[in-house]
Amino acid sequence: MRRILPILAGIGALITFMMTLGFLFWKSQEPPEVFETEQPFTSDIILKTVATGAIVPRNEVAIKSRVSGVVQTIDVDPGDLAEAGDLITRIQIIPDMLSLNNAQSSVQSAKIELDDATQKLERGRDLHGRGAISQAELDRIVLDHNLNNQQHRTAVDNLQLVKEGFSRRTGNVSTQVRSTVSGMILSVEVKTGQSIVESNTFNEGTTIALVADMSDMIFEGNIDESEVGKIKEGMDLDITVGAMEGQRFPGVLEYISPKGVVADGAVQFEIRARIEPGEGVFIRAGSSANADIVLDRRDQVLSVREAVLQFDDGDAYVEIETREQVFERRDVEVGLSDGINIEILEGVDDTVRLKVQG
Repeated sequence: MRRILPILAGIGALITFMMTLGFLFWKSQEPPEVFETEQPFTSDIILKTVATGAIVPRNEVAIKSRVSGVVQTIDVDPGDLAEAGDLITRIQIIPDMLSLNNAQSSVQSAKIELDDATQKLERGRDLHGRGAISQAELDRIVLDHNLNNQQHRTAVDNLQLVKEGFSRRTGNVSTQVRSTVSGMILSVEVKTGQSIVESNTFNEGTTIALVADMSDMIFEGNIDESEVGKIKEGMDLDITVGAMEGQRFPGVLEYISPKGVVADGAVQFEIRARIEPGEGVFIRAGSSANADIVLDRRDQVLSVREAVLQFDDGDAYVEIETREQVFERRDVEVGLSDGINIEILEGVDDTVRLKVQG
């Protein structure tokens, strides 16, 4: 029994050693590498660049007041449709004390001169009736009276304009702000009771409202300087609006800025494009949008994924499967690429299987 135990222990150790060697040998064997293959296919190759921007009205007009004062009433709301001449708001005049004082002084001076001219006219008519003065002298007195009367009426009108903003004689009302164009009220920039400044030669003035024709919309965006040399007016655009998921709108490039501006360390060029939303589609002004500008395209051409393409000193080639997992090099001539798929001009057809790299 004492002799059997050491023999069994030795046999067990030997078996364990052999199993360990076998396991290590099995672990050291790498499985053969199996490459995926795929066939060339027919597809559209479209090379495009993307411009970011927004959808805005072509003509957006800021309505401003011609007088300074306080907003008395607002007669429109954002979203309302307005015709040219429609009332937007009324302004209450807060007259400047110096201007008011000068206007009142002018009225008083004109009234004194008119009263004097009236007395001279009555005296002249009396003298002419008695033959003391000629008809020509009487005509001169009448003319002076008429001129003084006109100056008085003008001074009264000026005083009324300074105090109330309108003239009863002419019917001109400067306190009523009216739309200068037809379109939709995009926004009302003031509130009732707010003080506003008039628009004049030296001052842009307070904006009362923004009005635009929402039936004529454009895409306005920017494109990087590396891409601006590839585009030109008249190119087609494919526009997507952030607020309208899943919808795409055709457009035509109309304008490329001749001057770039630096934004975030890169030079950007402004572009504008006409957009055709279609009947019944309403796009809100200021909606963010992206425009795909088609630089070049090939329709229904033989293509492969760029993953199967290899290069040797600038020459493109693919590896064709001659039999299972056995490949042969084949030079090809390539055309347009969209970054994922590339056009094949010569070298292979759609019956072969190509090795996928990696």
